[in-house]
Amino acid sequence: MVDVQGTVAIGFEPVRDAFAANFARHGERGAAVVLYREGEKVVDLWGGTKTPDDGPEPWARDTAQVVRSVTKGVAAAVPLLLHQRGQLDLDGRVSTYWPEFKAAGKERVLVRHLLAHRTGVPVLDTPLTPDEAIDGISGPRAVAAQRPVWEPGTAHGYHAQTYSWLLGELVRRVTGRTIGRWIAEEIARPLGLDLWLGLPEEQRDRVGRIAAVEALSAPAAQGPRLRPKRSVAEAYRDPESLTRRAFAAITPLPDENDPAYLAAELPASGGVATAEALARFYAALIGPLPSARTARSGGRLFAPATLTMARTEESAGPDRVLVVGTRFGLGYMLHGPACPLLGPGSFGHPGRGGSLAFADPEARIGFAYVTNGMRRGVTADPRAQALVRAVRTSLAAREA
Repeated sequence: MVDVQGTVAIGFEPVRDAFAANFARHGERGAAVVLYREGEKVVDLWGGTKTPDDGPEPWARDTAQVVRSVTKGVAAAVPLLLHQRGQLDLDGRVSTYWPEFKAAGKERVLVRHLLAHRTGVPVLDTPLTPDEAIDGISGPRAVAAQRPVWEPGTAHGYHAQTYSWLLGELVRRVTGRTIGRWIAEEIARPLGLDLWLGLPEEQRDRVGRIAAVEALSAPAAQGPRLRPKRSVAEAYRDPESLTRRAFAAITPLPDENDPAYLAAELPASGGVATAEALARFYAALIGPLPSARTARSGGRLFAPATLTMARTEESAGPDRVLVVGTRFGLGYMLHGPACPLLGPGSFGHPGRGGSLAFADPEARIGFAYVTNGMRRGVTADPRAQALVRAVRTSLAAREA
């Protein structure tokens, strides 16, 4: 039995029960979940060990974790805030800010195409090495030169890795700052978030080690294992598929525990954060935080018009990379069968292997779950989904 630490407000006990059950039923090793409602924290739980091999060091309240593609949701706030401040036109061409990008048939790519995974550049004809991926030069140069695999704007497909260099270079061209520095100066510090895109050396000891873990056997998990559809499984097996090529844009796969990787600024996958920071971030997107140290809108990040844009559907239907049907707003995954969130108005982003963070303006919540035990799957991890269902149950009971 894992000793679950932390607190829940009255009425949110189902979240604590689901979090504890994840260790017994789903092979959880070390994790945390935090929920904000109406700007106040109502769930703050953690448990397990800091490393997924059940090492001696327990997960602490301030343990941070690499959150993979959950980073995309944090990074997406940057261009939206730049637009909100009048510094970036979402309907403008990317090449207006980044002239080299118009090469190879990309002259008509719009900023909103980039955010909605419609650019047509989810793959690289020549993958980058791990060292090239983080050098700040090779990635932007590669995506600028890459010919789209579909006509930009006509379809969508998850830009699993190339999102890093597309978004990072756009922000650098517009602001003169790296995206990690922009997030630190304009979001993390004002809101008091333990969240980094480019981990400082002095914070390394706080970061849990991640590793792949297997699901428990079917009897222990109290149900049959869910298997991917044949088309999805085949896409991941086929080395020539867009699916395999998109996730292999960095080859070989980088060591996500490497200090050099943690220090890099890869907005597609390299963010490091606590569950507290991510939940607080999403809570700040939709409403003011009483204790926020910021002069902008009392701690609220998105103006109402920006919030509407973030969660207005830009892409929907068959995803040319993930194969299943997905829905995207401007930089955010939206609630749907492939990525179930709290409800129709929810927006956020999952991380391949388990982590999840999102906001729901109607329910007035910001949610985050982070884990060090990485399982197969991209958008709907059973541990995260168990917690989301428990939040839904808790809210329904309070409104009854």
